[in-house]
Amino acid sequence: MTDTGPAIVASRLNHWFGRGEARKQAIYGVDLNVARGSLTVLMGPSGSGKTTLLTLIGCLREVQEGSVRLLGQELADAPERRLVALRRRLGFIFQAHNLHESLTARQNVLMGLQVKPLRDRTADSATAAHVLGLLGLSDRLDYLPANLSGGQKQRVAIARAIVGNPDVVFADEPTAALDRDSGVNVVELLRRMGRARGTTTVMVTHDNRILELADRIVTLEDGRIVGDTSP
Repeated sequence: MTDTGPAIVASRLNHWFGRGEARKQAIYGVDLNVARGSLTVLMGPSGSGKTTLLTLIGCLREVQEGSVRLLGQELADAPERRLVALRRRLGFIFQAHNLHESLTARQNVLMGLQVKPLRDRTADSATAAHVLGLLGLSDRLDYLPANLSGGQKQRVAIARAIVGNPDVVFADEPTAALDRDSGVNVVELLRRMGRARGTTTVMVTHDNRILELADRIVTLEDGRIVGDTSP
């Protein structure tokens, strides 16, 4: 049976870094429900816990205390096989594009489909080209990263994250390297995916230019949620 509840449910979530006297709490009792198909923005000053929270609910960091249910699956004390299976349903976009320098733009995007079984290579190549085209890179399909600008590399990384139609996209400052038009285009694409396919997006950003596109803005300060509103 398909789970139709929230995409993400975090309850009484706490997190610490370090040990002993150096141990410092970074997340304090966070409760957060994220609806499927929504575009939620996490905002707050540097050091407020935005990226830490993103990695906790995104299956990239161990849940120390509290509960996180992602796509209906509990992450706290979850076996590795469950985490691996969940990660195959997710897309990740980070500030560091992490492209393979020896692969072309299209080949880098194709890596986003490798986790999917029984793929048609010809169809996959066409899909990769289509997604790159949506991001304005139709004329850069066969370029190596060394021949792309910083903004173009970031758009390739975004294409790689969404090419497999993930259930949830986690994005950490995805528009930081993009000009205004490119940044708005990316966020509009993520929002369309939410409307058309039910893709959920959780995005950390300082980019005020794209706030009006969000369904919801959650503000953190000192590891706590201090604001939760629609634009």
